[in-house]
Amino acid sequence: MVTTRLPSAGFSITIRIAVTADASSIGRLTTCVGEAGAIVTALDVVDSDPTRVLVDLTCDTADAAHADQVVKQLEEQDGVDVRKVSDRTFLLHLGGKIEVSSKVALRNRDELSRAYTPGVARVCMAIAENPADARRLTIKRNTVAVVSDGSAVLGLGNIGPAAAMPVMEGKAALFKRFGGVDAWPVVLDTQDTDEIVAIVKAIAPAYGGINLEDIAAPRCFEIEARLRELLDIPVFHDDQHGTAICVLAALTNALRVVGKRMQDVKVVVSGAGAAGTAIMKLLMRQGVGDIIAYDRNSALHRGMPGLNESMQWLADHTNKENYSGDLPGAIVGADVFIGVSAPNLLTGDDIAKMAEKSIVFAMANPDPEVDPREARKHAAVVATGRSDQPNQINNVLAFPGVFRGMLDVSAEEFTEEMALAAARAIADVVGEDKINPTVIIPSVFDPKVTPAVAAAIRAVVRGVPAPANPAAVPESELDKAPETTF
Repeated sequence: MVTTRLPSAGFSITIRIAVTADASSIGRLTTCVGEAGAIVTALDVVDSDPTRVLVDLTCDTADAAHADQVVKQLEEQDGVDVRKVSDRTFLLHLGGKIEVSSKVALRNRDELSRAYTPGVARVCMAIAENPADARRLTIKRNTVAVVSDGSAVLGLGNIGPAAAMPVMEGKAALFKRFGGVDAWPVVLDTQDTDEIVAIVKAIAPAYGGINLEDIAAPRCFEIEARLRELLDIPVFHDDQHGTAICVLAALTNALRVVGKRMQDVKVVVSGAGAAGTAIMKLLMRQGVGDIIAYDRNSALHRGMPGLNESMQWLADHTNKENYSGDLPGAIVGADVFIGVSAPNLLTGDDIAKMAEKSIVFAMANPDPEVDPREARKHAAVVATGRSDQPNQINNVLAFPGVFRGMLDVSAEEFTEEMALAAARAIADVVGEDKINPTVIIPSVFDPKVTPAVAAAIRAVVRGVPAPANPAAVPESELDKAPETTF
């Protein structure tokens, strides 16, 4: 069996195998794995004797079922004894991925007396007399709460707070690695909007910012809006605004590659949840020509029944020709397709019907809305959310720098101007002289990204003017939108 799905490091396994000690045994193992559709990434000899060789073979597979199939095909080979199979992703998560470490030494009574009692009492009283000193004298100046109720985790759905923890731990690790920000998972065993708002408000004094994560739409819109009203620290829903920033940055450079202007293009967005809604509204601020939003098995259009407040606003302010058909029909003649929805909604033949020099951002993970290999046969620029494909659109490009910048200047809110500035900064890291169809967005490991985004955010907070951008939708109309805007 050869899988049609793309192998990924997320499904990497290490197989300990004993094989006969002949000249071709190792070659037979790698050939077998390749024929099964997996990718060998490492092969290490662990031990040997005159008749046997013990090896650890590591390979990327497409999913758990594919991994099982690879192991089965190895077991069927003559002279092969599979001893153990380890899932490398599970091994990485054993015991969690983050920890707390002290920034100060506690080696003797003298140091203890200053870090804790009695010396710490003086610091407590200083903050009681001037609460603003909490940003200077506590972890508040560099700490973010990563808050989730587990209701919309990745593409897994409503799996609850305990199951959401690995994602929130990973988010905290990314904050530290890329932005130097101390973040901590706060998973809540409630999906009641009022309770979530009350809990986050109650814990806010310890944090310099709130990162909302994996909370289902439309509740996430109300939660974010209410917390912004209640708190004097930034509230940022990464599923919305982090995604929108990165998409705008990627699209800015993709349009440079194909020689088109934002105000001239027609964009189709599959998925009108948190991410899709934020993407569309940020593109509208940038003056996009037209957008068709696809959700609930139809393009959102005026007169469509049963829409929630957010989708109704989109139906009223997008889709100039009021198209009401399916997704393949929507992208006929479109310049840009952006997917933040579900896998395998389109085929290469569908992409062939888009406009000349089309752009495809298929970001459903791990399986995109269209196979990127098929999309590249017809589109000029293709991007996904996968790390093993060119042009990965990843929120890690945005949120560490956004929070780094906001914490640096003690910002009290996150704004649309910050989003636009962050998107420009990310796009410009690549540079117009370096962009091409396979490089429209920087690598998440590019060390220039976070400093550039943070600097852009600081400039906005300090009142440095940003370049004006045309708006296809009047400011007054966007301000009337439900609380899903920036």
